[in-house]
Amino acid sequence: MKPGEVDLGTTIMAVQFKDGVIVGADSRTTTGSYIANRVTDKLTSVHDRIFCCRSGSAADTQAIADIVHYYLQMFTVEQGKPPQVHTAASLFQELVYSNKDKLSAGIIVAGIDKVDGPSVWSIPLGGSLHKQPFAIGGSGSTYIYGYCDAAFKNGMSKEEAIAFTKNAVSLAMSRDGSSGGVIRLAVITNDGVERIFVPGDQLPEFWQG
Repeated sequence: MKPGEVDLGTTIMAVQFKDGVIVGADSRTTTGSYIANRVTDKLTSVHDRIFCCRSGSAADTQAIADIVHYYLQMFTVEQGKPPQVHTAASLFQELVYSNKDKLSAGIIVAGIDKVDGPSVWSIPLGGSLHKQPFAIGGSGSTYIYGYCDAAFKNGMSKEEAIAFTKNAVSLAMSRDGSSGGVIRLAVITNDGVERIFVPGDQLPEFWQG
């Protein structure tokens, strides 16, 4: 981070379920130890059924998401059909990898398309690309690998996947000083995108020492 640069010290997550995908994130943006924004929306739509979750430098990830959004709009006009999620993920990967020495960007791409159905892709720092049934990222993710490994199961229903994502992000927020605020979710299916907002006083509660 450059001095004064705004950091998405964060918890981001995407989960594939039976009929679609869910993306989720906390809402805290920090500049050092100062909370610059407590209600940030870290879920960014890059196409009708494709979202990305952003962690790292706010400036870097916003710029990359804007570029990918532009390319996907151009693709839709030129090809006359919506892009695949893999196409969006590959664009993110190319941008992050080719600028890996200059960027601080860890991105999760998730969505649904007619070719591959629902899918989740992770692009960590450095610009590698990984297809996974679920992905977690950001500073808060280090606290919840064990929970996610234990609680995730393939073919979850929408309700199970929402509960899994809410619990995981809430657990990370309770441990990570750079994560906090509210939880924002987006449920992406063939029927459209449903946004869910979980206020700070309605988060799932767990043991707190």
